Amino acid sequence: MDMNEIKEIFFQECEEQLAELESGLLKMNDGDRDPETVNAVFRAVHSIKGGAGAFGLDDLVAFAHVFETTLDCVRSNKLEPNQDVLKVMLKSADVLADLTNVARDGGSVDESRSRGLVRELEALANGEMPSPSASAEAPAPKAAAKAAPAPTPKPTDDSGFQPVPFSFDDFGGEGDAGGMPSYEVIFKPRYELYSKGNDATLLLRDLSRLGEMTIYCNTGDLPGLEELDPEGAYFFWNVTIKTDKGEDAIRTVFEFAEWDCELTVKPVEEARADATSNDELPMVPVPFDLSILDETGATEEISLSDARAEETNAAVAAAETASNVTQLVAARVEKKESAAAAAAAASAAAQNNAAGAGQTIRVDLDRVDRLINLVGELVINQAMLSQSVIENDTTGTSSINMGLEELQQLTREIQDSVMAIRAQPVKPVFQRMSRIVREIADMTGKSIRLITEGENTEVDKTVIDKLAEPLTHMIRNAVDHGIETPEKRAAAGKNTEGTVRLTAKHRSGRILIELADDGAGINREKVRQKAIDNDLIPADSNLSDEEIDNLIFLPGFSTADKISDISGRGVGMDVVKRSIQALGGRINITSKPGHGSVFTMSLPLTLAVLDGMVVTVAGQTLVVPLTAIVETLQPEAAAIHSFGANHRLISIRNSFCPLVDVGRILNFRATQANPVEGVALLVESEGGGQRALMVDAIQGQRQVVIKSLEANYTHVPGIAAATILGDGRVALILDVDAVVGASRGQSLKAEMSLAAVG
Repeated sequence: MDMNEIKEIFFQECEEQLAELESGLLKMNDGDRDPETVNAVFRAVHSIKGGAGAFGLDDLVAFAHVFETTLDCVRSNKLEPNQDVLKVMLKSADVLADLTNVARDGGSVDESRSRGLVRELEALANGEMPSPSASAEAPAPKAAAKAAPAPTPKPTDDSGFQPVPFSFDDFGGEGDAGGMPSYEVIFKPRYELYSKGNDATLLLRDLSRLGEMTIYCNTGDLPGLEELDPEGAYFFWNVTIKTDKGEDAIRTVFEFAEWDCELTVKPVEEARADATSNDELPMVPVPFDLSILDETGATEEISLSDARAEETNAAVAAAETASNVTQLVAARVEKKESAAAAAAAASAAAQNNAAGAGQTIRVDLDRVDRLINLVGELVINQAMLSQSVIENDTTGTSSINMGLEELQQLTREIQDSVMAIRAQPVKPVFQRMSRIVREIADMTGKSIRLITEGENTEVDKTVIDKLAEPLTHMIRNAVDHGIETPEKRAAAGKNTEGTVRLTAKHRSGRILIELADDGAGINREKVRQKAIDNDLIPADSNLSDEEIDNLIFLPGFSTADKISDISGRGVGMDVVKRSIQALGGRINITSKPGHGSVFTMSLPLTLAVLDGMVVTVAGQTLVVPLTAIVETLQPEAAAIHSFGANHRLISIRNSFCPLVDVGRILNFRATQANPVEGVALLVESEGGGQRALMVDAIQGQRQVVIKSLEANYTHVPGIAAATILGDGRVALILDVDAVVGASRGQSLKAEMSLAAVG
């Protein structure tokens, strides 16, 4: 594996870490104060910083370092993560994502914005609350006014200079030669550190390069041989090191192992102060047989010089001393047993977690696509084999037929399993919308909250990749046009903070995505007048509320009074409709003036396979998607009614539904067929309500593999795609929405005759 491949893996992991970062910040913004959530956010930034440092991405490292420092203040409860603080952190997460993209794809970021956020993050770490002018000018240094030093030094300028805390109070007293500060490090590896191939001795060797150090290995947790786990971690080290590099340099040594060990770094004075306040009973030196402590191994290193020095402190009453020692031994033995039980439980939990985490692998998407294509060919060949057997064996009870049924079931299971591999949750796309809402809200001066539901709803990756663009336009439209300004909302008795709700759910083999806002709703009078002014509809048009709402999808339509960076050019919602239709989906609008609007998108779960009904129309074989069919009917003469010169209606349970001759719409035949001699398919389409599609006969229901007609031939009006049937013939998949639209007067291209195509 070369460096480029390793770098690509790093950027893939960055995408996961950035998603984890934003998810955690949004949870905190909703009031989640769970320490694990804060730690997850900190780990995400820390991991990005560590990996970026390995590849020399200095800009990314510098920004992540400042961001990490501020998050560490939150983690240590020195900074309260209120709404103002989290607003800065969410913006910082956006900049961190931009810097990552620039490091991978090239380009540049807005340096003024990143520098302003660096100053705001530094101010937060120094205990200052963010202010509107924080990004305009740097605050005065206030490090000296702090009661306690920051967890890690922070750069004070672009050159990366870091101040080192230093006190003159130690001058003149006892100290180290040369005034070198000393630190006490407690390094206790966990099981995971060794399972990932790390070596504790290498980390200690790197630590020794920072200065002079003394090291002591604690073996007190080492069990007997019969209880020893070969993969366990029992040793830990106490290190005293003299270095002028600072605490940050010490922690950097353990940067890639920090989450797989327990690490404590403190100045020696602070460590000694903590030791004196320990609740354990003090060790009182008395003549005593220490052999009873040999099994625990609590103390294996006894200095004779220390023992002689402590003999001068032995003036203690014998009864009191014996009592203290007895309590101490009992406490240590009890503590040892508890620690051993806790270590065993932790080791078992760690192994379970490791086993669960090792069940995922990274696979190149091209390999999955290749596998899906092969499965599609398997489905086609299985259908062809079944067709051949049916044509040559009419008994239907032979062992060959039974084997074919099992093969069909197995093929279906393989196909479902492979499609499940490509299925991905919509969470990454939904998370991307959070940033868009924040940016548009800042540009428009509105206060908006985005609520997402059903983020784990899975859909084919191809659909997810093409879902981002229409969702982006819809979010921009909802924030700019749907939600009112805080002043207007307050005047209407609403909460000044608007709400945009984005939900996803499965229904009838499709995925439904709803975008709802609690804004003013669609101003139908304004929409209708704009359409008339732009010559999109005649002035005397009599349109229903649904038809007026759908005018916003017309090319070039916009209700914005002036063109801005957000809207006004009339391309947004037109792109939405075309993108959704290209995915084989449909979009509907429900709006209530004064209460808001709901946009509902219905999309197929996959673009690779389709459950359809195979029908015959004028000698041609078509496939109608099952998701569009409500029911099938055998028309009777009494149920058919003429309407006008060329239109017919069919009576279905005391209601009338337009009857559409598919063969006539697609120019398969010149005259309309007799409905009584055919079959009616009651379908439901986007924007057109229900229609009864008239076909000649139904061949059966099958699962077919979708083949792009545009990629292999050209676009054919009224046809969505093509497939290969079991007998090897090509069948066209009907575009139900286009056929229904043609029945309402939106004629297909007359010059396109499908007789030659079929």
